[in-house]
Amino acid sequence: QVQLVEFGGRWVQTGGSLNLSCAASTRTFGALSVGWFRQAPGKDREFVAAINWSGGMTYYSDSVKGRFTISRENAKNTVYLQMNVLNAEDTAVYFCAAAYLSARADFRAQYEYNYWGQGTQVTVSS
Repeated sequence: QVQLVEFGGRWVQTGGSLNLSCAASTRTFGALSVGWFRQAPGKDREFVAAINWSGGMTYYSDSVKGRFTISRENAKNTVYLQMNVLNAEDTAVYFCAAAYLSARADFRAQYEYNYWGQGTQVTVSS
């Protein structure tokens, strides 16, 4: 089974930036599509961003588009989430998820992903 571990979550001031990383333990990382999801207390987990196996296709929720950037570095088995212009609504536990998805999969849907990390806390405040 693929193991995923998130790093980089911390407190950050409103308007600041933060970079999260997701490290995967697998021999087939290059075939995995990876997504980022987040969950705030009392709220459902929601889609944030995703990237396909090649890195050629990326997807973002409307709330983060233009502020967040997802990327991958296959040589390091790592996916990144660069978050800029952070606000209080970005406060949540951020989860990395992965699956072997086809091009016709719904990259924004949680049900598509069968491997999940434990999450990393991001807190944004003034």
